[in-house]
Amino acid sequence: MTQDTPVDRPPLGPRHWTTWAGIGAMAALARLPWAVQRGLGRVAGAFLRVALPKRRRIAERNLQLCFPELDAAARDALLREHFASLGIGLFEFARAWWGSVAPLRRGLIVEGLEHLEAARAGGRGVIVVSGHFTTLEICGRLMCDYAPLAGMYRPHAEPAMEWAVKHGRLRYAQAMFTKFEVRPAVKHLKQGGLLWYAPDQDPSRGDTVYVPFFGLPAHSLASTHQLARLAGAAVVAFQHARRADGGYTLRVLPALDAIPSKDATADTAQVMAAIESMARQAPDQYLWIHRRFKRQPDGSTPYAGI
Repeated sequence: MTQDTPVDRPPLGPRHWTTWAGIGAMAALARLPWAVQRGLGRVAGAFLRVALPKRRRIAERNLQLCFPELDAAARDALLREHFASLGIGLFEFARAWWGSVAPLRRGLIVEGLEHLEAARAGGRGVIVVSGHFTTLEICGRLMCDYAPLAGMYRPHAEPAMEWAVKHGRLRYAQAMFTKFEVRPAVKHLKQGGLLWYAPDQDPSRGDTVYVPFFGLPAHSLASTHQLARLAGAAVVAFQHARRADGGYTLRVLPALDAIPSKDATADTAQVMAAIESMARQAPDQYLWIHRRFKRQPDGSTPYAGI
């Protein structure tokens, strides 16, 4: 059953006016022609690479850690493409929430829906796992044309942005659950629903384990394992990417083996391996500006001095 669009009133007090001005600007930019948005996105990405030196250094360090086989020139080229992808992603987010995706449906490639249907056999719920890619919002919206996805997300700290984004997402998602709404999410899965989830960032709280990610110990949420066990749900990986020709490819992979098991570490390692594989296939589009390895088992951090 589709979650009702929230009927709560938007926060309109003076302290939210600046946020509403930004939302209005994003909604206006969401209506620009797609070719213009892509060009502006690359310009915005180049600006962000200069304007956000700390995030640039974090991305540089992540690329050093994850792609030691690349020389400095190749990593610098990848860094530049990553920020271009970030800039384009800003317009994709705005278009997903407040614009039309009709131009983006042209040239869309969708593969593996049979794996999703197989996982749903018998009315079983399915956790649709992806990672934090710059394309996650627009490709989530495009996939909603083919599968009734609900989403689990971290709520925005600014109430006006939270209200606007949730309303935007509920134009196409079947339901939206914050990361604190575990019981409703489990109920949705038990009723045979699909739950989109990205568990690949270093968490500040929750049940966690260390598992390999690009050959390094990564402090990771065990939530996929927990949700799957509580709901008896299957887990599939959802790969999505922006192609060089401007189109998008959406691909559902076969269900991950033996999840849920009794071993949270083994299940989480499987999930992270799937996300790593997707990141290797579209390395410019993975969110390298996040400090993925900020916690290490020995208490050290690869980001000292950043």
